[in-house]
Amino acid sequence: MSNETIAVIAGETITNADFDAYVENLPQEQKAYLANPQAKQHFIDQMIAMRLFEQLGKEEKLNESEEYKRIMAEAEREILAQIAVRETIKNVTVTEEEEKAYYEEHKQQFTKGATAHAKHILVESEEQCASIKAEIENGTKSFEDAAKEYSTCPSNARGGDLGEFSRGQMVKEFEDVAFEAEVGSISDPVKTQFGYHLVKVEGRTEATVAPFEEVKETIENQLVQQKRNEVYQAKIDELKAKYMQEA
Repeated sequence: MSNETIAVIAGETITNADFDAYVENLPQEQKAYLANPQAKQHFIDQMIAMRLFEQLGKEEKLNESEEYKRIMAEAEREILAQIAVRETIKNVTVTEEEEKAYYEEHKQQFTKGATAHAKHILVESEEQCASIKAEIENGTKSFEDAAKEYSTCPSNARGGDLGEFSRGQMVKEFEDVAFEAEVGSISDPVKTQFGYHLVKVEGRTEATVAPFEEVKETIENQLVQQKRNEVYQAKIDELKAKYMQEA
C-alpha cells in the first residue's frame, strides 16, 4: 500500500509513497537491487537516515547558513535550466516522409554484408592436407569425420563447422576461398599463418539492404536527436543575442 507508514520522524509520517519517490532518484543500476528484500531494507534505512539528518540540520539551523543558501541557489539554477531545455525540445518530431528520405539517401548505412558458411580441416603440412582430401574424395571418410579425426582447430568437435561469418572476420587467404569457391566444393590446401586448411563452403548470402520497416525506429531516433540538437543550438544562439552582454 502506498500510504503504509514506514516511520514517523519529528511528527512527520514517512510512507511507502515517500520511499517510491526516493527510489525514483536512485541510479538505474541501484534500482535493480530492489527486488532483493535485504537490499530494499538497506535503501529504506538509508532514506530514514537522510530524514534524520535533515531534522538535525534544521535543529542546528544549517538551512540558514551561507553554504546552504549557495548550494540551494546552484541547485535551483540547474533545475530551472534543465526544465527550460526540456520545454525547448519537447515538441521535436520527425515525419515518416523525412525518415524514408533519409533511408533512401543513406542506404549504405543499412546494408548487411555478404556472409559465408564454411567448414574446415586444419593441419600442419600441405602433404597431410592433400592426403586427407584424397580420403574424402574417394569416400573413405566424410569431411566432417575427417575434421573430427585430423583437425587441430577446436572446431573439430563440430565437424570443422565455423558457422556463418562476414568479410574481415577470417584471415585473407581463408576468406578468399570461402567467398569465391563453389558452394559444396572442397578446396585445395590453403596456407595461412595457422597452417594448412581444407575448406568446404556450405553456403553464402549476398549483401542486402535492410528493409525500411526494420530500421525505421533507428532512423527516427537518430533524426529526432539531430533535430533536438539543432533546436537546442538555435535557442542558445537566440538566448545569447537576448541576454549576453560584452564582458
